[in-house]
Formats: sequence, C-alpha cells, structure tokens
Amino acid sequence: MDMPIPDAAIIARKAEIVAALQEVLPPDAVIHEDRETKAYECDALTAYRCPPLCAVLPASTEEVAAVLKLCHRMGVPVVPRGSGTSLAGGALPTADCVILGVARLNDVLEADYANRVVRVQTGRTNLSVTGAVEDDGFFYAPDPSSQLACAIAGNIGMNSGGAHCLKYGVTTNNLLGVTMVTMDGTVHEIGGAHLDAPGLDLLGVICGSEGQLGVVTEATLRILHKPEGARPVLIGYDSNEVAGECVSDIIKAGVLPVAIEFMDRPCIRATEAFAGAGYPDCEALLIVEVEGSDAEIDEQLAVITEIARRHNPVELRESKSAEESARIWLGRKSAFGAMGQINDYMCLDGTIPVSSLPHVLRRIKELSAQYGLDVGNVFHAGDGNMHPLILFNANQPGELEKCEAMGADILRLCVEVGGCLTGEHGVGIEKRDLMVDQYDPVDLEAQLRVKDVFDPKWLLNPAKVFPLASTQGRRAA
Repeated sequence: MDMPIPDAAIIARKAEIVAALQEVLPPDAVIHEDRETKAYECDALTAYRCPPLCAVLPASTEEVAAVLKLCHRMGVPVVPRGSGTSLAGGALPTADCVILGVARLNDVLEADYANRVVRVQTGRTNLSVTGAVEDDGFFYAPDPSSQLACAIAGNIGMNSGGAHCLKYGVTTNNLLGVTMVTMDGTVHEIGGAHLDAPGLDLLGVICGSEGQLGVVTEATLRILHKPEGARPVLIGYDSNEVAGECVSDIIKAGVLPVAIEFMDRPCIRATEAFAGAGYPDCEALLIVEVEGSDAEIDEQLAVITEIARRHNPVELRESKSAEESARIWLGRKSAFGAMGQINDYMCLDGTIPVSSLPHVLRRIKELSAQYGLDVGNVFHAGDGNMHPLILFNANQPGELEKCEAMGADILRLCVEVGGCLTGEHGVGIEKRDLMVDQYDPVDLEAQLRVKDVFDPKWLLNPAKVFPLASTQGRRAA
C-alpha cells in the first residue's frame, strides 16, 4: 500500500521540533527516543508500520491546543491516537509526524443523572464510562469488541458501534457534544447536554471524521437506565444462507432485539477450542438477545423462536440463567482472539442491507474459493455490519497482497448491494483507495472541501481516508 514520501526537511529538524514541544509540555510528555517511539509505529492493522518523528501525551485541552498550534506554525503533521485499536490503520504514523496520544485525558468531568448525560475526557476507555455510572443504575450503550481498551476519542473518530448497536445506535446516536481543538490551536465547543444544537450539524460532521478535522478532548455522552433484564437465545443452522434468511425475517417481523450476532463454522470451532462455550457443531450460529421486563422478554422471544423454527434450526437454546447467558456470549466475545490463534487475519467491516445477507455470504464463500484463502464470518447481523476475517500467512510472500485484493472485492460487493465500505472501523489507509467505488468525484470533492475548511494546511492525520491522488497539492508547503 502506497504511503506519501515523508518530508525529509521535517525529519532533519527533529531535534528542533522536540525541543519546541518540550517547552510547551512537561518533560515526560514528549517521547522521542527511537526505542520508545516503536510503541507508536502501528495500530491494530499491524501489517503496516512506521515509527513517528516523536509522540506527545498532553494531559489537558490546553496542552493539546499548545501542541497543535506549535505544529501548525512549524508545518509538522500530527496523527491523533486514542488507544491504537484501529483495525483500518487510522492511527498509522508517517515518519515526519508527531503522534498526539490522548491516554492521559481520562477523567470523568461530570455525571448528570437527571438529564442522563456524562461528560468525559476522550482518553477514557469505552467500558470505563459505564463503570463510572453503573452503580447509579446507568450505562453507556455503544460496546465495540475492543471496549475494554478502546478510547472514546477513537470511538468518535470512527463512529464505533458494537453488539448492542441494533437497538441503541452507534456512537453518533449517543454523542451530544464535544470540545475539539483544530489544527491552529483554536478550541471549539460544539453541541452540549441537550438533544439538538442550533445551526449546522457540525457534530454529525465530526463524528466519524477519523481525526481529519480536529482533536476531540472532551465528550458529552448520552447514558441510559439499565434495563430490567436481558436474555439471549442461541440458534444453530446447517447453512450460512439460512441463518441470514432468519435474521432478515426477524427484522421484517418488527421485533427489535438489542443484538443479533452471527458466527460461521470456522469461528464456532475456533472459539470452542479457545473458550469452551458449549456451542453446537453447525455451519452458522445466531445469538439474539432481547431486553425488558420478564413479560416483555417472553413475548419477544416467543416471536423470535417461532421465526427461527420455520428455518429448521439444528439447535435452539434459550438462556434460563445469568450463568447460561454468560456462556452463550462467551464464545462471541472471544471470537477475534480465538481466530488470531489460528493464523494472521484481516478483519473487514463493510455494511449491507440485512435483506442481502444470504447473497453476500454466498459470494464471500465463492471469493474464498477463488482466492484460496479461508474466511471466518463473525458480525453484527441485525444491522448488516459484516466482519469477514480473511486468514493468511504474513510470513509467506504475496499472501498479504492476495488478502488485500480479496478484501477489496468483498468491500466492493458490499457497495454493489447498496451498502457501504465501513460500519465502524473507519476508512483509514485500509479502504482509502476504495473510496472511488462508493463516491463519485463530485461527492469526494465535497468531502475534501470540508477538510480544507477545518485543516487548510492538511496537517491532521495525513494519508488517510481520501485516495492520495485526490489530495495531491492540497497540503500547504
């Protein structure tokens, strides 16, 4: 994958740049020794690595503003970084950039239970937001698989979702306001602890912008009352296509589960060997969970199980206890780690209409045979957020390139059926060159002009999201 040629003049000024950063930050907040910057050379898309010029760890909005103002004046590109869990290369550095990590911005600033909002610094991890409010009966809904580690900053940048986004929505549906610093060091307050802000929907532009427009240092998030109860049902089928049809029928029936998760045979076998959750040996597995009072749960599960039986499941298991619910979810929560024990893999996240699930699963199987690469499917089936895991051997020459070519074909397939390139991982560098498959030149130009307004010098998160050919000449000298 092509990356822009780093600015040799900036690299030659490393000592000058580091010294300037040390003047605006505490000494331990500037990381510049080669042995230390290696920790920042990649994110979770580990196939690509590049040590940055240096890394900084500001501890306040004011320190972030000072860093950005300095880098703007000196013409140094900046790559914002949450926890480095991006699967699309969203935090991949260039050799001439400063990594700006938000890990030290991790405080809860305010919890307003009367208005059901919490304000946090964006280096705080996703799961710890719920941890801060759960004793008072609340939770934060978006729950990406990496929620134990991923930062709210990255969730906002990629508009992350999770297993329960079918009912509660993704990050944009739970984000009410932000404090954001633009590249010139200006601090902006956008939105707040209310349903809708007047004027332009800038919050909608910022959420999912992948660090292209500014660095979000604080976020006002919607929190919800914990439901009375929740109960999953496990459904096994002898065909991926039939499982896809079952998902489509559940959605068409008007039932709104909190989650519908899908796993195919390779994932089922891997997770059984890894976690021993007690899953049946079948081609496809669905986990459907509903919430509410006991009466509501019973009513919803009655509809779901009736639909499931129409498709002749090999197993239909409704949880009868909290322990059984935990075991049903154990394998799904362990899926990515389990697959990683088998081989290297690339995890995609194209999104499709739910009605297209059977067709897309069939085509992925055909592409797997065509490329000679195994695929494990585990994904949020309820909202069509696909997560094909393409297995390959990174130590075998040509395997990565073949894996990328197959991934590109799968993502183009998602667009062809009316979906999009990404549901929650973002574009990063992984899908950058596929943007032309989803957007025509006019659409792309409109997006580029938004970037022009927020970051005229094109110094924030360079070489991401947009095809390199589209951005040539935009970065100021």
